[in-house]
This record gives sequence, structure tokens and C-alpha cells, in this order.
Amino acid sequence: MKHLFKNKFAQFTLTGLLALGTSALYSQQPYEFKGVIGKTLKDSKEYWPEPVKAPKGAPNVIWILLDDVGYGATSTFGGQIQTPTFDSLANNGLRYTNFHTCAICAPTRAALLTGRNSGAVHESGFSHTIMSAGFPGWDGRVPSTAGTVAEVLRANGYNTFAVGKYGITPDEEATDAGPFDHWPTGKGFDHFFGFLGSQTDQYKPDLVEDQAHIKPDGRHLSEQITDKAISYIDRQHKVAPNKPFFLYYSPGAVHAPHQVTAEWSDLYKGKFDAGWDVYREQVFENQKKMGVIPSNAVLPARNPYIKEWKSLPIEEQKLYARFMEVYAGYLTYTDHEIGLLINHLKETKQLDNTLIFVVIGDNGASKEGTFNGDIDRSIFGKPLSEAETIKYNLGKIGEIGTAFGTETNYPLGWAQAANTPFKLWKQDANAEGGTHNPLILFYPKGIKEKGGIRNQYGHVIDLLPTTVEFIGGTLPTEIRGIKQQEVQGTSLVYSFDDAKALNRHTLQHYYIFGNRAIYKDGWKAAAAHHPDFIDFALAQTEHKPIPKSDFNKDVWELYNLNEDFTENNDLAAKYPEKLAELKKVFDEQAKKNNIYPLIDWEDIFNGRVHNTKGILSIPGIGEKK
Repeated sequence: MKHLFKNKFAQFTLTGLLALGTSALYSQQPYEFKGVIGKTLKDSKEYWPEPVKAPKGAPNVIWILLDDVGYGATSTFGGQIQTPTFDSLANNGLRYTNFHTCAICAPTRAALLTGRNSGAVHESGFSHTIMSAGFPGWDGRVPSTAGTVAEVLRANGYNTFAVGKYGITPDEEATDAGPFDHWPTGKGFDHFFGFLGSQTDQYKPDLVEDQAHIKPDGRHLSEQITDKAISYIDRQHKVAPNKPFFLYYSPGAVHAPHQVTAEWSDLYKGKFDAGWDVYREQVFENQKKMGVIPSNAVLPARNPYIKEWKSLPIEEQKLYARFMEVYAGYLTYTDHEIGLLINHLKETKQLDNTLIFVVIGDNGASKEGTFNGDIDRSIFGKPLSEAETIKYNLGKIGEIGTAFGTETNYPLGWAQAANTPFKLWKQDANAEGGTHNPLILFYPKGIKEKGGIRNQYGHVIDLLPTTVEFIGGTLPTEIRGIKQQEVQGTSLVYSFDDAKALNRHTLQHYYIFGNRAIYKDGWKAAAAHHPDFIDFALAQTEHKPIPKSDFNKDVWELYNLNEDFTENNDLAAKYPEKLAELKKVFDEQAKKNNIYPLIDWEDIFNGRVHNTKGILSIPGIGEKK
């Protein structure tokens, strides 16, 4: 047999095997045998399906998704936190100013990865045990009928890698015993390195590689995932330099806990001493100058629960400014790590043929730090009054941002500032502050207009069809023999070379924990629902009973976003017919996309969904009735 591997045919076959990569030698789809089977080989005709190859000249693709950032945080969209990597990508690509997410992480990630609305892929809430429910839209298990971008691009000849936060693996399956169907490697990724949950300690992460938990090495997680992403790319490029890759880069940043070395946080010492009110005003004017908000936009009034900065005692100002310094340093550090990845692609001459999308936040800035910030406690911990919380945080001000700050998150005032120019926060699916996030598109070989602005309406479900159209690929009707659901997103390719192109994504619904909205042709109807996360936090802080929920008492508002970018002018009383029309459309979309039954924070905290009864520690919440 030795001489067999010395002939040219054998050498060619082995070389071809290595070059193509075992994951994409042949399609994973069942295929029809087109040869002839006789009684002997002489009477038979062999048949081999065509190897899967990417479209000729297809670019590498990178999706970058940040966490809990807010529209007005980065310098790229007018904020005061320096993000030079994002600035460079945007200045050499396009800024999309009217892009949207689902208002909270798991629904956004499920929608992004599948190109379908979150409820349609069973992720109206979370994959966590305490926040999932036994209904089609709520069980937290993305079905095989909703193939991910990784599965789609593998079918188009790509290698696929993911690093960082995944966030949509059910808790019950997130152990080394599996099953692994809902792990990244079960959803089309050749390799994964990161964590499966919603948040993790950045120095002691709950770390997974491929299909096993591993011991972290003590470095910051962002550094580890960057190194791993580069290693995946290099390993492939060495063997198959002409084969494109897809990388999903999703750091834990800047979700709580905000953890970063003093080298980064100290860059911002004293930078936020003027407070959140001044920040909002300055960023708002800067956004107008940059053209990332309309010139006629109006800055909304200060959000409810936010105190005027000048009214705060000096010690509180000092405390809250330090929270923001750490957040800012964390974001700049994250930009730096992404810059290392971009520079590596440039040095290896791969950047010019790499299509990059950067979604700056999977929702608006986080309100989960509540009123006074959080260091190592959360809403699920021992209830403290506001005075007790401030005293506690002041006593641990030196731990903000360190490895000891296991829950660090800034207070509501800075969340509002990071969301400039919008109202409200993460979880508020009724408000642009919860759903409106920046998008950057970068592709040196194919974007003619450098630094262009695009105002077309977009949503995370649009990136999958956009990517597939742009690479010249196809959407498989079946994946591993399973018929696929309709991809609901709208490709944005039509807008790449035409800043004035009319919107094609004209209908979009939103729902998170009772807060809901419907967008149609520039009009938006929205209803805030109570009690929400802040109501529960307030009840905890003031030791008051938790308010009762009633969906029928929610007040719907109406906005014309074409004329009122920041939702200042409620037109519900002026146009009741339009409001009624949109509420009907919401109902239709809710039925179509598995939003019903409506589930809210009260249902979760009182243990009415899944197996939550008796597991939460807040007195009076989660106790068996």
C-alpha cells in the first residue's frame, strides 16, 4: 500500500482534502445518487456529489456584536468614549443610523443569528431556567427549522467560528453532559470559545471551548477571545488560504460586570465630573454635527427616576463619576481588542476582502445598575435602602471595575446618557432607547462611499439575508434534511450604494416583558408595561409591595418617527384611527410570531413560568403560594 500514496493522484486527493477542510468537503444535505449500481464494479458507475465551494471571490465575513452599549456612547456616533477602531471602520465604510435590536440580549442574538424574529424562533424571553416558559415562543430553544448564519454559510462553503458570548443555550443543557444541539457547535459553528450564558465574570469566566468547559487562564476574557479568534483564522488560512471564513465576535463587553484594568479606566479620570446632564447635551449637539441624528431632532426631557446631577451631594457625584470612568475604559479597551483583530487581518493581507458588520449593542444601555450603581450585589441580593446602597458603594469605590466587582454596573443616570438622544433603556421594547443601536458596515473592496451615512430602517434580522446576498450565496431550503422556516429579514444590500434608497424593511414588532411596540411605514405605536424591572427595584429599595400587573391598563402612545426621531410628540389623541390600525397590526404580528401569551416581570418574579417557584431570594417574590 505504501506505493499508492506516492502517486500523483493520491497526493492530489490528500492535498485537496486538507485544502477544503473536512467540514465542507461535501454538502451536509442528503443528496440524490446519480450513478449506476450494478452487480460488479465493471457494471457500475461511480458518483460523487460536487464539493461545496464558496462563490468565486466571496469575502470573509465578520459580525461583531457588543453588549449593553447605547446609541450615544461611542465617539463613532457622537459619544464621549473613544473608540478609534470603530471610528476607522465607519470612516472607511458606512454608518447606519436607523438600525434596531430587540431591547434585550437573548432575543436579539436569536434574531440576529437566524434572520427570523425572536418569538418565531422560541426566544421571546431567555433560555434561562427562570425566564423561559412552556410555550412555542418562550421555551428558549432555537429550533432546527431556523438555521443559523453559521449553518447557512457552511452550506455556502465557509468555515465558521464564534467567540465570546453566545447566550441562547438553555441552562438545563449547558453542562458537559449536553445535549449539545443548542450549543454553538450544534448550530453550525466549527469552533466556539466563550461562555454560554448572559453574563460572566471577565477574569473568572464560565468558559467553554467547543463542547467542554475549560479552566480560564486568568487574563481578561476579551483578550482571550481575541487571541482565539486570530488562532482560528490563522489555522484555516495556513491550510486553505482561498477558503473564506465567517467569524462571530461577541465579547461580554460592556455588559455587567464592568471589569477592566486601571490602565484603561484611568484614561477617563475626571472626564465625567460634569455629570450626566451635561454629557447628554454635549453628545446631542455632536450627533447633529456628525449627521447621525436629524437636524430637527429634539432632546427628550430627563427620564423618570433620574435626579439632576447638580442636585446630588459631592460624594454621590464622585461615586457615580467613577462608575462611568470604568464603563468608558471598558468600552475603549474592547475597541482596542477588536483593533488587534482588524490589524492582524491587515498584516496578513486579508482585510481588503473581509466584509465586517459591527452592531454597537444588542440593546440600549443597561438600566440594571438601578438608581445608585451596583458593585457586587444585584437585585436578587439582600434588599438595601437607597441610603444603605450609597454607603455600601462608597465603601467599595476602589473595587469598581476590578476583579472584586463581580456585578459592577453604572447607575441609571449614565445609562440614560449612553442612550442619547433617546428615552428609556434596555428592556424597554416600547422605546427607541431600548431598541435603537448603531450599525457599521465595512468592506474596502466593495463600498464606494467612504464615511457615508445611511438612514434606512433596519433590524438585526436583516444581517443574515444581507450577508447571503452580498457574498452571492444561497439560502438553503433544507439544512440536514430539515425544511427551513422563512427568513424574515430584509437584505440591506440595496442601500449600500444608494443613500436615498427607500426603506424596504417597513414592518417590525417588539416585545420584552410586557413592553411592546409596532413599527409600520415610519409610524410607531408603543405601550410601556408595569411593573417593570425598575418598579421591582424601587419596591425592593423602599420595602414596599410590588405593584400588580394589568395589560389592559397599559397606555398606548403613537409617534411619527419620520418627523419625530426621538419620540417627543405623542399623537395618540390626535390620530386614534392610526393607533387602532397599528394595534391591530401588532396583534397580527404577535400571533404570527409566537408572542402570546404575554409574559412580564411579575410572572417571572412570582414564579408563574417554568420552574421558578421558590428559587428567588427577594422576600415575597418567588415564594410558594
